[in-house]
Amino acid sequence: MELRVTNQDREHVVEHVKAAYAEGRFDKYEFDERLGRAMTARTHGELMPIMTELYGPQRNWQSIAAPPMAASRPMPKPQGLPADGNERVGGAAAHLLGLLGLIIVGPLILLLTGGKTSPYIRHHAVEALNFHLTVLGATLLLPFTIVGVVLIPVIWVAAFVLAIVGGVSALAENDFRYPLTVRLVK
Repeated sequence: MELRVTNQDREHVVEHVKAAYAEGRFDKYEFDERLGRAMTARTHGELMPIMTELYGPQRNWQSIAAPPMAASRPMPKPQGLPADGNERVGGAAAHLLGLLGLIIVGPLILLLTGGKTSPYIRHHAVEALNFHLTVLGATLLLPFTIVGVVLIPVIWVAAFVLAIVGGVSALAENDFRYPLTVRLVK
């Protein structure tokens, strides 16, 4: 019978998985798969292969200290942090231009102009563009159902609120991801 793991053991492995993902050692799919395995592990025999995949075979993987980077930063910031306030304003504008009736055009213009020179603006413009494309698609497709007609005003109010939250997040140099968004543009 194998030794059962504690929540602390699981969290220890999860921190290593997060650190390896932040270092770019594997992609999102591999991250999700390893994270799922770590969180559902019941025995040390289920956790050890994850650590072996990360660091190679070691006799006592529990002696590896938890990486400080993973514990201090729960969510990585977007690539290319802004150098000045202009980039933050550009990132916020990508979200907020959707409120002015420029639903897709505003984020697209910022993606094609500021996104070429600033990874920060590009990140926020791509996120806003994908969200506004999703809202537009829902607006066009939902009227074909009775329930959809009722949902359209709710979707537009939620889109308005989320665009404001995205703009404020961009100004505060935070990473923001819209919920329930189809990400067509990468």
